[in-house]
This record gives sequence, C-alpha cells and structure tokens, in this order.
Amino acid sequence: MSSFEIIGGQKLHGEITPQGAKNEALQIICATLLTPEKITVHNVPDIRDVNKLIELLAYIGVEITRLAEGSYSFQAKNIDLELLKTEEYKIKAASLRGSIMILGPLVARFGKAYIPQPGGDKIGRRRLDTHFFGLQALGAKFSYEPKENFYRIEAERLLGTYMLLDEASVTGTANILMAATLAHGQTTIFNAACEPYILQLTKMLVRMGAKISGVGSNLLVIDGVENLGACEHRMMADMIEVGSFIGLAAMTQSELTIKDIDYEALGLIPEMFRRMGIRIEKRGNDIYIPEHKEYEIETFIDGSIMTIADAPWPGFTPDLISIMLVIAIQAKGSVLIHQKMFESRLFFVDKLIDMGARIILCDPHRATVIGLNREHALRGISMTSPDIRAGVALLIAALSAEGKSEIHNIEQIDRGYQNIDLRLQKLGAKIQRID
Repeated sequence: MSSFEIIGGQKLHGEITPQGAKNEALQIICATLLTPEKITVHNVPDIRDVNKLIELLAYIGVEITRLAEGSYSFQAKNIDLELLKTEEYKIKAASLRGSIMILGPLVARFGKAYIPQPGGDKIGRRRLDTHFFGLQALGAKFSYEPKENFYRIEAERLLGTYMLLDEASVTGTANILMAATLAHGQTTIFNAACEPYILQLTKMLVRMGAKISGVGSNLLVIDGVENLGACEHRMMADMIEVGSFIGLAAMTQSELTIKDIDYEALGLIPEMFRRMGIRIEKRGNDIYIPEHKEYEIETFIDGSIMTIADAPWPGFTPDLISIMLVIAIQAKGSVLIHQKMFESRLFFVDKLIDMGARIILCDPHRATVIGLNREHALRGISMTSPDIRAGVALLIAALSAEGKSEIHNIEQIDRGYQNIDLRLQKLGAKIQRID
C-alpha cells in the first residue's frame, strides 16, 4: 500500500491539463461491446478504475490495442460468454463499480450477461435498481444468487418500451441507453440523466449508427437498429479534475492555468466557485485562476448563510462537494454544505478538524464550515483516504497546510486521478509517493 508525503504551504504556479473524463471513460469503454467492429477512443485517462475495466474486457475476449498514450482500439468480435462464469471474472468485475455497465451491451447483443455485486467507493448506499428495472422493462429477466453475490440477466430479444426512471442515475441511464440501441422498436426514457458524460455517450452511439433523439435532455427516444458499427471518439476533459484544480489554486494561494477544456460542459461549476469568492477567467479554451490572498463566501439576498448542495445535472455535481467543503475552510464567511446523494461522503471531515478546520458535522448529509479567512494555516497530520473525492480534498488541504502530512490508502486517489503526484510536482508541489 502506498502513501503520499506532502510538505505543505508551497505556492504553486504554471499550467496543468486535465485528463480525459473518468466517468465518461467507463461508459464509452463498455459501449465498445455493442459491435464486432473496431472502435478507436482517444484521451483515455490512465487511472486505476479505467485500466481495470480495460483488463476486464480483454479477459472476456475484446481485442485491445494501445495505439499511443491515451489512445486505444477496441474490437469485441470474439467475446467468450463462458468466461463470465469463471471465478477470475467475478474477482475482476467485483473490483470496480463501472463493471455494471457491461450488462446493457452484453444482454442487448448476446441475450445474456452476468455480473457480481460491483465495488467502488464506500460512500453510502448505492443501489442498482435503476439498472435492473430499466433492463427488465426492455424484456430482460434477472435472478440474484445471494450466496455468490451474483446477478444473471437473460433476454431472447429486447423490446422497446416507455419508462419513467425513479432516479436520474448516470450509470443506469447509460446502461439502459446502450441496451435500447439494439432493442426491437422504440424506447422512451423519461427522467434520464443528462450529464455531459451521457451527452458524449449518445454522440458516440449515433456515430456508430444508433438512432437517438432528445440528445442532451432528460427525455431520450431511441429507435432500435439491427447492428452498430465502427467509429472514432475523443473523451472530454474531466470536469471533476477541473473543479479540483480550481479548488487547489484557491486554497494554496496559487496562480494556475487549466488547459484545453470545454467551458460550456462545466455547467454550474464556475458559478458555484464564484459564490465561494473564487475568481475565474475564461481565456479561449483555458481557465486562468489568479492568486487568491483571500476570498469571501456570498450570502443569500436576505443575508442568510449560503448553502452549497448537489443535485442531478444541470445541478451541481456531487463529485465536487468535498472540494467545496475544503476551500470553504480558508474563506471569509460561513457555508452550509449539503451532500444529498450519499450518506457517508462527509465522514472525512474529522481529519480536517484535526488539521485545524472549523467544521460542524450536523448529520451524515450536512456540514457547516466557518471560514478561517487565513487567520491561521491548517497543520499537517497523518490521515487515510476513504474514497476518490475525499482523498483529493484531503490532498488539497495537506498542500495548503503548514508542515508535513501523510495520506495513506492513496490507491483510492489513483482510481480517479492520473499521476497526480507527478503533475503537481511540475507545479512546484512538494509531494512524494512512498511505497
């Protein structure tokens, strides 16, 4: 198990380019199972979760070629479904949550799919009902073996239908959408997730020959086709990395330029940082963050305390709630952070309190942060990363703190952030990976 050793209090400077979007990558790679023809994908992030999914697809027979850094070709013409019943497959698939999205493509193309209970962050209950209800609505039948923690899904032929999702699940929408492209007839998905990741997936599927209308909205209409073909796709910049780097610049009083992004795809993210007092300048395809000696949290018009809460897109993404909480520590003013989706995602605040932050954990979903306004710096401590997003929030806190910090279990951070230590070193951070 590896750790980061960080000497905080250093001002960073320079340019940093976000990796390809992790959440998009998991969907796009699963979509390559929909066709026997070759799919070429660019800007693939070199991170633990994505690499595990690539290994999983290779294990079941997908021919995968690394063309260049971040570029791969996938050809799923020789899938061996018997391998889905092996113990090795169960271990590989259970090690990451993204494996759940192979269900839709496999059952649509081959009529059957198997998956163990997938892994992922321990951030609270993460139900799979949307995936299964959607596939059931299309005509699939599934059974669950509790002793093996294993799901079996089968369908002679998926049939298009109307469905109203009870949860605007991103991965659930992706799974149902992929399955519906090869279903017989028309499928309507209402209350579909409409995050940029889903927009990217639908654009790729259309290039493969899918017939989809309502792209970018929460009402998708899919007319099933007999087969899908080859295409080439480039992943967008990871908006969670963009938000993480904005928070990093503010907390460490650094001047940073974030390169090559799609500003429109950020949605509310720039506005939410502005409410926290962070100045952001759009410069062509880049974002410039000037040095912030101080920043002040806005209040609502009536003077009441600002609330930062997550919501389904186009609301504020829950993956940046941890970052907003951390940057509030050194702000002027107070803020209520409301994490609505996951009941365990705020349970890292005890480490921040140990570092000197003024935070009141109200309940599993809400925390009030009373900003220090740079009155004193956080102090370095030893801590453990509980999940991807909390891990990076703790990393930002450590980089802003006085003295030495150690972050253990950084494999969690590696699941979502590519070579983060090496990239931060180029900006002037004093960070080392200790094995």
